[in-house]
Amino acid sequence: MTRVLAGHLAMLCFSGLIAGSFALGSMAAVHIAPTALNAVRFAIAAVIVGVAALATHGLPRTALVAPWRYLVLGGLMGIYFVLMFEGLKTAPPVSAAAVFTLTPLFSGAAGYLLLRQITTRRMVLALSVGAVGALWVIFRADLSALLAFEIGRGEVIYFWGCIAHALYTPLVRKLNRGEPPVVFSFGTLVAAAVILMVAGAGDIAATDWTALPGIVWITLIYVAVFASAASFVLLQFASLRLPSAKVMAYTYLTPSWVLLWQAALGHDLPPVLVLVGLGLTIVALLLLLKDEEAGIA
Repeated sequence: MTRVLAGHLAMLCFSGLIAGSFALGSMAAVHIAPTALNAVRFAIAAVIVGVAALATHGLPRTALVAPWRYLVLGGLMGIYFVLMFEGLKTAPPVSAAAVFTLTPLFSGAAGYLLLRQITTRRMVLALSVGAVGALWVIFRADLSALLAFEIGRGEVIYFWGCIAHALYTPLVRKLNRGEPPVVFSFGTLVAAAVILMVAGAGDIAATDWTALPGIVWITLIYVAVFASAASFVLLQFASLRLPSAKVMAYTYLTPSWVLLWQAALGHDLPPVLVLVGLGLTIVALLLLLKDEEAGIA
């Protein structure tokens, strides 16, 4: 398997795992402060990835060079996930996932500014199609809401988190100094956990952990193991093999994955007209994944 193909496979798995965060997160978000939940999830994920790093590559001292790199990346991921869970208190999971599909647009711009990665005409077309599909879902296929630009509070909050996520992807490649993905992920997760434990100390102390409903614990374990430990490694693995815009192209699959999660959890599906927007996001994915030039894969 080539490096490029391995990167694509990693992002396919990433998109499916991330989708579970939206479906479960919307059910747990009203029961616990986002900072408290995410501080614990990052701490658990750091332990899991740390053990994996020790069992494979070890934790060389060279990985500790310039620790500010991990603080930058961990801070961005902390911002992203806290705002995601805050947004999910009011935003429907599919709508929030549609906001997430705007990330490639910002990630492509960040990739150019930070890494001078070129965005081709096909990629611009794909990003535009994906953005239209995302907006169609975000506004619930309601043209009057779109023209009035009536966006829900949850979607607005989560939008700013997606900006942080878009910056994270190209920065992984820029700041990595040869560390294996699992080692680099460990440093990022530890930094995120420390930052959120400090920032959310009050929320952590105020949370009655023994009285939390089961869905919070299910969500916490899921986001720690699958949406943090596994997805962090997958994202960093892919970011070292694919351009930023193509890495984030897989976010276009997230709303469709969320639909499957929602159906599996017994929730109602959105109206048929909204599904048109999801179809456009899949078209955008296919356009982004089609190679135009040998050096852009």
